[in-house]
Amino acid sequence: MGGVEQIKRIIPHRYPILLVDRVVSVSPGRGLTAIKAVTCNEPCYEHVGDDAGERAYHYPPSLVLESWAQAAALLALWEQPNPDVLSDKVVLGGAMKNVRFPRPVLPGDVIEHRVRLVRQVGDSSIMEGESLVGTDVVHEIGAMVETMRPIDVLRPEPVGSPS
Repeated sequence: MGGVEQIKRIIPHRYPILLVDRVVSVSPGRGLTAIKAVTCNEPCYEHVGDDAGERAYHYPPSLVLESWAQAAALLALWEQPNPDVLSDKVVLGGAMKNVRFPRPVLPGDVIEHRVRLVRQVGDSSIMEGESLVGTDVVHEIGAMVETMRPIDVLRPEPVGSPS
């Protein structure tokens, strides 16, 4: 369906924080499935020593969540790509509820992110879904709010400018 080249045309994420490798299916306005392959060469493992045990290689849950959120952003932007946030709108992740990480992710695992659009109101969306490694659920999210805001509204005022 879509590899890194297409992903980079839709969302602004780049190395080292682009955490989606491929989109395997998409139904615009309904759902998206994306893949993230975890390797032992991830930046988060850079300082793991040679004598570290398996626990040191548990992929950080925050990165599993960020990867899923990037898949959610891909769904939100699929029909209106936004690779340059400095000239248009920014996708912002907001409130999340019912987030669980039932089992750790390890190097060699391929995470399948499943994102579903629950509701959309204007530039805001409510998403839900899960992430699997094989048949094992490694992450669940009951709801996440994403919204689009113009970059000009979010830019800080220059130092010394009148408010």
